[in-house]
Amino acid sequence: MAASLLALSPEVGMISPRTRGRMVLRLRAEGIRDERVLDAMNRVPRHRFVAQALAGRAYEPVSLPIGYGQTISQPWTVARMMEVILEGRDIPQRVLEIGTGSAYQTAVLAELGAEVFSIERIGPLQEMAEALLGRLSYRQVHLHHGDGSGGWPEKAPFDAIVITAAVPCALAPLYRQLRAGGRLVMPVEEGIEQHLQVSHWDGSTAQVILLGTCHFVPLLAGTVAVASGECVG
Repeated sequence: MAASLLALSPEVGMISPRTRGRMVLRLRAEGIRDERVLDAMNRVPRHRFVAQALAGRAYEPVSLPIGYGQTISQPWTVARMMEVILEGRDIPQRVLEIGTGSAYQTAVLAELGAEVFSIERIGPLQEMAEALLGRLSYRQVHLHHGDGSGGWPEKAPFDAIVITAAVPCALAPLYRQLRAGGRLVMPVEEGIEQHLQVSHWDGSTAQVILLGTCHFVPLLAGTVAVASGECVG
C-alpha cells in the first residue's frame, strides 16, 4: 500500500536526464564538437523552459512555441550559436543576449560560466524568465525589459553579443558595445531568406562568416508590456 503512494520523480520518461543525454548525443552526431557547449546543454533542464503541455517534446530537434508569438529555438541552433562564440578561445566573461524569450539560451550561457546581460521586449516573458532563472539558482544573470535593438550601453563593453531574432543587418550600436576581439552572432534577413552569421570585431572593422540558413522570428522595436500586444515606441 505504501509503495502505491510513492510520488514519481518529476524527471522521468521524456523529460529525464537520460533523454537530455540522448539530445546531447544527437547534437554531437550532427556536428557540434565543443564539449563545453555539450556539457552545458546536458546540465540545463530544457523542459523547464517550455509549457508543461510541451515538456515531453523539449528534447526533440524542433523549435517550440513559448507564447506571445515567440519560440524557443531548436537545440542544434542554440548549440551552434554557443559554439561559434567559443571557437578557439576561452569562455567570454560578459555576454549580451538580445531576446531572452524563455531564457533557455540564457541558462546555457550561464552554465558555460559567462555573466549574462539579457534584454526582452515582451514584459510577461521577461517576468517569467526572471522567476524561472531564480528558481533554478542562476545568479550571474541580469535581465532587462526593454528594446534590445540599441543594446545595453550602460553595461558595455561585452565580450560577445547574441541576437535571438532576425535582423536586416548588423546594428551599428551593438558593435560599439563589443570589446576588440569580441563576436556578434545573429540571424540576418535577406529577402525571404535568413542566414546565421558571426562577426569577428577587431575594434574598427568586422570579419563576417556565414554559418548557414536558419529561421527566427523578426527583431521588433519598442516594448510590449501587456498580453494584448500593445507596443510602446
